Amino acid sequence: MPTTITLDDVAAMADADEHHRYELSREGVLSIMPPAQPEHALTVAKLVHWFYANGFGPEQVTTDCGIDVGGGRQPDVTVWAKGKPPRPARSSYAGLDGLLLAVEVVSPDSERIDRIIKRDEYAAAGVPRYWIIGRDAATTVHALVMHDGEFVAEEEPRPLVRLLSGPVPNLG
Repeated sequence: MPTTITLDDVAAMADADEHHRYELSREGVLSIMPPAQPEHALTVAKLVHWFYANGFGPEQVTTDCGIDVGGGRQPDVTVWAKGKPPRPARSSYAGLDGLLLAVEVVSPDSERIDRIIKRDEYAAAGVPRYWIIGRDAATTVHALVMHDGEFVAEEEPRPLVRLLSGPVPNLG
């Protein structure tokens, strides 16, 4: 293992191991996670289908796309502006140009990381919107928007089923 791990090192580890997800914090802490549980994967699939059904194309909606936020994070879903698909920046991870939204579906082992650490990293990097989808009975969606350098609630938290029953909110 190298003394200092770069985003390209993390990408190489992920390429060599299809059974785990790898992320690197801004501080250089490497996280290795198991594959998503079925409920998690179904939530991600529902979101992707909803975006597609509402006019977003495959170059706009990605799953497990690594983004460079000072470290390398891999949100469950990212949504990109039309004509601005994810592109590598200073590493093989995508830069943030064109990123409209990062979505994390909370897993049993990721609650603290998704709700606190990634929220802070995404805010510091200037990610414009961040949705955290909980593991509670309603699969509650917490929609956050960047305002004066920090995330604030864009609306009241709501059940995923209610979100998916309407159109995609304006992300621009």
